[in-house]
Amino acid sequence: MEGIRAVELTKRFGPVTAVDRLSLEVARGEIFGLVGPDGAGKTTTMRLLTAVMTPSGGEAWVAGHHIVREAERLKEKIGYMSQRFGLYPDLTVAENIDFYADIYGVPHRELGARTDELLAFSGLQAFRRRRAGRLSGGMKQKLGLCCALIHTPEVLFLDEPTNGVDPVSRRDFWRMLNQLLRQQVTIFVSTAYLEEAERCHRVALLHEGRIVACDTPAGVKRLLMGQVLEISIPRPRQVAELIRQRLPEVQVGLYGDRIHLAAPDLEAALKAVSEVLAGAGLAAAATRRIQPTLEDVFVSVLSRREEVADGR
Repeated sequence: MEGIRAVELTKRFGPVTAVDRLSLEVARGEIFGLVGPDGAGKTTTMRLLTAVMTPSGGEAWVAGHHIVREAERLKEKIGYMSQRFGLYPDLTVAENIDFYADIYGVPHRELGARTDELLAFSGLQAFRRRRAGRLSGGMKQKLGLCCALIHTPEVLFLDEPTNGVDPVSRRDFWRMLNQLLRQQVTIFVSTAYLEEAERCHRVALLHEGRIVACDTPAGVKRLLMGQVLEISIPRPRQVAELIRQRLPEVQVGLYGDRIHLAAPDLEAALKAVSEVLAGAGLAAAATRRIQPTLEDVFVSVLSRREEVADGR
């Protein structure tokens, strides 16, 4: 049985189409990543699939239940950790878990063992009596995951669960997610961290409510046209804009203090870039050929879509 299936799923808010005829299938026991920038439609997609919102068009089934006709039965089978998951800061770790257990109707005879299991799973045993408001950001996310898992859901929805969390806590969180696969839990996670998406079995790149690519991380990377060159240079933002203006055929991405260039002929592109920099009185501190990231692919795919739309 599929964990999730969506067919032409659509959500409109007046003249704005937030999710545009989205179709996908997610297998049971798969980690599926929905990747895109803010405003791409990730949260709206999550809310549709969890029956929080009613679609404007299309259909979807989660854990075998229709998201509209069987919304109440569906909610018993899923866990949903939204961007602002509702932990209660004045309640302890254990009390927060108890609260969500009551909401989901977990039998009291099962609650003690299930709570102990989740606290061990998350590494929060020593903090069970600490108030949630006194936990670190990473520990709050772990507690939120425990609360979403208390009723043993078949499908787990996580909306940017590690946003703003430190790298160590993000790594620990993903370790927990991978452990859930042993229980055949289907995990649907949205993220703006493209390096996180590479931990998923498959990813969908979302732009303006539409899926522009869907495959394994390795398969998505093969969509990149050409190779990638990394340039280290002062004032990278200004330099990247200069290259975009002078060399529109080269795909440019900005990554902190580095610039990524993607082009079918990397040697020719490097020569052209060097000429542009020299003409502006600039010189690159270092250049090296690198393996493409999912973000490089995202930039490449969107650039090609814009070219087609412009008739180039």
